[in-house]
Amino acid sequence: MWFLKRSTKFPPAEKAAADGLLLVGGTLSIDWLLAAYRAGAFPMPDDSRTIFRTSWYSPDPRAIIPLGQLRKSSRLCRKLRQREYHVSIDQAFADVIAGCAGPRRKETGVWLTPRMQRAYLAMHGAGHAHSIEVWLDGQLIGGTYGVAIGGLFAAESMFSRVSDGSKIALMFLEQTLLERGFQLLDVQWINDHTRSLGATEIPRAEYLQRLRAALDSSASLAPLAPALFRGPTS
Repeated sequence: MWFLKRSTKFPPAEKAAADGLLLVGGTLSIDWLLAAYRAGAFPMPDDSRTIFRTSWYSPDPRAIIPLGQLRKSSRLCRKLRQREYHVSIDQAFADVIAGCAGPRRKETGVWLTPRMQRAYLAMHGAGHAHSIEVWLDGQLIGGTYGVAIGGLFAAESMFSRVSDGSKIALMFLEQTLLERGFQLLDVQWINDHTRSLGATEIPRAEYLQRLRAALDSSASLAPLAPALFRGPTS
């Protein structure tokens, strides 16, 4: 673990502690966040070791969802055909952030602190963070958001207000990333939910290799007004 000075230059990811903690210090400014994602790191809220400082992680192994391999249940695909779900991009970023910051069942504490929310709102304003929204009968029922740099999309969080809201968001996100030439969908750490959706773990060294290739891509996301979504196109 390193304690950082004022420079946004990150140490090699291989210097991270066993739990993935790479660096302590810096700010949640746009420059810091962009430097972190390009170095294979991401911020997490302060804990007892790093109170009042920013903590940056680069875990080994790293969790990704291989594009084209998201698990799509036949039940959910039928549901999309039976009801009129609409999806959009960057139409309600602040609302998605608020939804992701809300309390979760079976979880204690809040990782998406007000400070973190402000940071990603600034990233969105600068064109680096994007949201996927899912609508039913004109109401926001789920979504996800993350950071896009080149061909990397680093998914940060998701939420549902009704059953399957976040799964629909992730399904549309994957379809959009494939259509627009993205190469890497990063989900940071694996858990039971993301594993059930097709997430897998790869060694950090392999992740960094894939990251370098993705950063050379010119893929991008653009806003999209709510549109009817019937599920995968292939």
